[in-house]
Amino acid sequence: MRIANGDLAVEIAALGAELQSIASPDGGQWLWHGDPQWWSGRAPLLFPVVGKSPEGVVGIEGKAYPMQPHGFARRSAFEVVSERPDRLTLMLKASAATRESFPFEFFLSVTYALEGHALVTTVEVGNLDTRDMPFGFGFHPAFSWPLPGGTGQRHYVRLTTDDEPRYQLLGSDGLIAPEAHPSPFTKGELTLDPKLFEKDALLFPFGIDGGITYAAEGGSSVVLSWSNLPNFGLWQKPGAPYICLEPWHGMAARQGAGDAMLARPGTVTLPPNETVKFELTASFHRGS
Repeated sequence: MRIANGDLAVEIAALGAELQSIASPDGGQWLWHGDPQWWSGRAPLLFPVVGKSPEGVVGIEGKAYPMQPHGFARRSAFEVVSERPDRLTLMLKASAATRESFPFEFFLSVTYALEGHALVTTVEVGNLDTRDMPFGFGFHPAFSWPLPGGTGQRHYVRLTTDDEPRYQLLGSDGLIAPEAHPSPFTKGELTLDPKLFEKDALLFPFGIDGGITYAAEGGSSVVLSWSNLPNFGLWQKPGAPYICLEPWHGMAARQGAGDAMLARPGTVTLPPNETVKFELTASFHRGS
């Protein structure tokens, strides 16, 4: 499936409602192309959990359910709800397959809309069940490193403030280790280096305030802003030609905290017959 305007062309797969390409008219490719030599993902949507679970299970209402890392949405087929040249909405609903690991009636709606040189992604989760529904949701986009026109240039991420947030790491079990580490940011800026990710992702449990700019020294940049996503992850498989900038509402389970869904950091508890919205806007700017 494809949406386009005069500034961007975007391709989306029905599997996982996952972005496959974000391209400029000049052929510049902003999204990682999914080479399985490094990582076959491109921009998966994470639901109903972000990250791993102890022994691969989550505890819901006292019962253990199998749960794959990052949940099942990224491996599920979405249905097209509406389609226009510059806008596409897809939806995933509860099924016999989803109930095996997540015993709730729900819908997950994803809308991709182009607005000039920006791609706006709006996700709505609805609880169609008769009891509270706990879950996590996250974006996991992988952007090209180097950026279009940025070969050989320093690449960096810049916060909207001069904050220097501390981070946590995952243990060998894929769960969040308790130690907090000094910030890799200096006055709100971080020069990207594959060495940063030798111990896996950098996790910011209290998030990144409002948004982030990923840029090359020569001027090409991706500017991200989001709403209702209080947690954040920064990840690359060391040396791979991408960087993942990941705003979330929810995180992997903590070491020693058990498998209960409600014990995971950032878990949403959605009452029956209510919906919650998450939004990510990415704007793309080519340097001179």
